[in-house]
Amino acid sequence: MKDTKLNTSIEFVKGIGKIRAKILKDELGLKNCSDLLNFFPYKYLDRSKNYKIKDIDSSNIYFQIIGVFKSLNYKKSGNKYRIEAIFYDGETNIKVLWFKGLSWVEKSIKINLKYVLFGKINWFDNKPSFIHPDFEKLENFKLKKIKLQPVYSSTEKLINSGISNNYMIKIIKNLFIFFENQFDENLNESINKKYKLISPNQAYINVHFPKDLKLLEQARFRLKFEEFFFNQLKFKISHHKIKSNNSGYFFPSVGSKFNSFFNNNLTFELTNSQKKVLKEIRNDFSSKKQMIRLLQGDVGSGKTIVALMSMLICIDNDFQTCLIAPTEILATQHFNSFNSALSNLNVNIRLLTGSTKLSERKIIFNDLKNGLLNILIGTHAVFEENVVFKNLGFAVIDEQHRFGVKQRSKIWEKNNPPPHVLIMTATPIPRTLTMSLYGDLDLSIIDELPPGRKDVITVSRKDKNRLKVFGFIKDQIKKGRQIYVVYPLIEESKKMDLKFLEDGYESIIKEFDINHYTVGIMHGRMKSSNKDFEMNNFLKGKTNILVSTTVIEVGVNVPNASVMIIENAERFGLSQLHQLRGRVGRGSYDSYCILMTKDKISDDAKVRIDAMVKSNDGFKISEVDLKLRGPGNILGTQQSGILDFKIANLLEDGDILKNASNEATILIKNDSKLIQNKNYNIRKFILNNPFNKSWNEIG
Repeated sequence: MKDTKLNTSIEFVKGIGKIRAKILKDELGLKNCSDLLNFFPYKYLDRSKNYKIKDIDSSNIYFQIIGVFKSLNYKKSGNKYRIEAIFYDGETNIKVLWFKGLSWVEKSIKINLKYVLFGKINWFDNKPSFIHPDFEKLENFKLKKIKLQPVYSSTEKLINSGISNNYMIKIIKNLFIFFENQFDENLNESINKKYKLISPNQAYINVHFPKDLKLLEQARFRLKFEEFFFNQLKFKISHHKIKSNNSGYFFPSVGSKFNSFFNNNLTFELTNSQKKVLKEIRNDFSSKKQMIRLLQGDVGSGKTIVALMSMLICIDNDFQTCLIAPTEILATQHFNSFNSALSNLNVNIRLLTGSTKLSERKIIFNDLKNGLLNILIGTHAVFEENVVFKNLGFAVIDEQHRFGVKQRSKIWEKNNPPPHVLIMTATPIPRTLTMSLYGDLDLSIIDELPPGRKDVITVSRKDKNRLKVFGFIKDQIKKGRQIYVVYPLIEESKKMDLKFLEDGYESIIKEFDINHYTVGIMHGRMKSSNKDFEMNNFLKGKTNILVSTTVIEVGVNVPNASVMIIENAERFGLSQLHQLRGRVGRGSYDSYCILMTKDKISDDAKVRIDAMVKSNDGFKISEVDLKLRGPGNILGTQQSGILDFKIANLLEDGDILKNASNEATILIKNDSKLIQNKNYNIRKFILNNPFNKSWNEIG
C-alpha cells in the first residue's frame, strides 16, 4: 500500500465526494483514507440466524426474517405520509413501516418475492413491528453469504444527511477496492510467528467484514497488538536515546549523612516497598546513566521519606539536590518536615516560592552558586532562569501532573549533563495507563502502607442527614480532634462555587458558635499570607474546623485532623476524592471521610461514591476511574494523541499491551537503530507514518 494513499482525502473514495467528506470530518473526525480504514465497527450483528415472527420476544433487539411482502400501502397522518407493509414468513404476519425514502422503498419492493428482512424490533401495544429495516432479495443475500454485519458509530446529523450504517459499509468496501486489498506488513517475521498474527490484509478485511467469529477475533488481536507495539516502541526508542546520550552523575557512596539519618533519625521501620524503591534508585545512581524514574504510591505510602533518603545519597557524593512542589503550602510543609528530620545533620536547606522576599532570594541564589546550599525546596520559582546551581545532581518533582512538560524539562537545563530526576505522584494510575503514558520512564511503585496506619472509615450522607453529621463533628471536637470541610471549586463555576463555600462557612458559624469553636476558612483566591495564617492555625490546633476548597488536597499533613467532610461530593472525580480523603488518617486516631451529596445524583456519581465507600486502595479506585472516564481524562487533562487508540482498549487488553511492550523492549535491545534487514518494515512504518512526527530518535 502506498503511503500517499493513506494520506489521500476521503472525498476521493467512490461514493463520498466533497459534501459528505466534510460531514464525515466534522462529525467523526475522518479526514483521510487512514482515518476511514481505522474507523472500526463498535459491534457486529449476527446475520447467520433466521427467526420466525412467532419467536420474536424482548430478549433480543435485532431480528432477521425470511418471507414475502403481502401488501404495500401509503398512509397519511396530517400532512405526512408513511408506507405500511405486511410481511409474511409462511406462518405469521408482521407490520413494517417507513417514514423516509418512500418512493425508493416503493420502487425496490415487489409483492410476493422472497426477501430477507433485518432490523430493530419496535413494540407497540405488545405487538412487534419493524421500522426502517434493511431488506434484500433472498437470492442476493445468499450470494453475499453475510454472517456478521458491522455497525459503525454514528450521529443524528449523519443519519439526517443520509449517511446510514449501510452507506458506511458501502464506502468502506469501496475503500478496500481503492487499496486493492493490499496493506503493508509493519511488523517483523519473528513477532508474527511468535504470536501467530494473521496478515494485515486478512486483519483489515475481517475486522470490517468478518467471515466468522474466529477470524474476527484474530483480526482484532492483530490490530490491537500492532497498535500497542508502536505505542510502546516510541517510548522504548526515547528511553534508549536518553540512556545512551545522557551520562548520569555517579553516586557510588552511601556516606555519613545517609547512615546517620538511617541509624539515628529514622523513627520507624521502612516497608518492603520503600526498601525496594530505594534499592532501584541506588542502582540508577551507580549506573553512570541518567535516572528518570516515576515513583507511584498511594496517599500516605511514604514516598517523601524515600525521596529524602535518596537526596542524602546525592549530598554524600558532594552534589546539590532540589525538590519541587506544585503549591506553596506543600513546598512549605516539605521544608518544615525536612528541617525537622535533618536537624542534627548539618544539611543546609532553603525554601524558594513566589512569596520569598528579595533579600532572602539573594542569599539563596548566592549559596546555590557557591555550592553552600545542599537542598533547595520550592515551587515553580525553582524553574526561573536566575536559579543557578553549582552542581545539581538530583531533582525530585512532587505531584508531577501539576506541572507542564515544558516546566519539567527546565530542570534538565540546570546542569550539564542533566541531573537524575525522580518524578513522584500520589495519584494511583492503572498499570496499563502508566505504560501508555509514561513508557519512557523507569517505574517504581510503593504498594503498601506503613504498619499501624488505619483505613479511613468512609460513609455517604445526604443533605437530609446534615444535623446528625454536625452532631458527629461536635463529638469528635470534644475528643480533641479537628475537622476539614471541603467545597468544590470548579474552574467554570468559580463565582457560584465560592458562594457555596461562603454560604457553607456561614452555616457552620451559626451551628458552631464562636464562644465554643474556632472556624477557619481558606481558598485559592486569598492572599498567600492569609492562607498561611489559616493553615498555621489549623496545624497548631488553634482551629477546630477548617472550611476550604481543594487547596488542601495535596500534601497537607495534620495528624490531629480525623474527619474529612466533602460537600457536593458528587461533583468531584474519584482521584480527587481519594486525595482529599488522604488528608485524614495520619494520626493514631480512628478517622472518617463523610461524602455529602444531594438526595438525587447521577448513576456515574453513585458509582464513584460507592467505590470510595467500599475501598481505601487508590489503585483499585483508579481502575474504577479508568472505566468511568476513559484513559484520556483520568489525570484531569485530556491526553489527546498519546492515548488515541483506534481499537486497543486499556481496560480489556492488558495482556496484549504487556506482550507488545516486551517485544518492543527486545527489539530496541537487539537493534536500537532498526537497521537490520529483518526490521525493515518496522523502520519504514515509523519513518513514513504521518501520525508519528517525533520518531526521529532512531536516526
